[in-house]
Amino acid sequence: MSTRTASERNPQAWMTPIGPKPFRQHPRAQRFTPLINRVAREEGVNPALIHAVVSVESNYNPRARSHAGAEGLMQLMPKTAERFGLAASERLDPEKNLRAGIRYLKFLQRYFEGDLILMLAAYNAGEGAVEQYGRVIPPYPETQAYVKKVQRQLARFSATGAS
Repeated sequence: MSTRTASERNPQAWMTPIGPKPFRQHPRAQRFTPLINRVAREEGVNPALIHAVVSVESNYNPRARSHAGAEGLMQLMPKTAERFGLAASERLDPEKNLRAGIRYLKFLQRYFEGDLILMLAAYNAGEGAVEQYGRVIPPYPETQAYVKKVQRQLARFSATGAS
């Protein structure tokens, strides 16, 4: 059984838009901020969450490719991209990649009943891995570090107003 509090297991803040505050960003991040904010709002998610995921996944590089084959701003694996409506030829299109990644996050939000930590773990390792280990963060160092990094970035973006 998890020792996390109810608010830690089911934080609704990730769905709440953040207020406008000054925010300093890397020039590449500045280039994509209007797009991320617009798409996140259109899809009904907190822009700070999307900024946090993008900053950790690709550091705002729309052409990023991982050693495992993930691509684009949201670093979607080919099968996940296809599953959420992104054709191979569209994976490096920033807006289409964002929309598919957000659809995946929204799926994970429903699947894990709003548990942000499990959502993030599944975004990194896959929902099957999270299920395999009993709905906890899998014991993979990369996934454990990933969840912490995204949580830190989410707190930073939320506090500074990334929108």
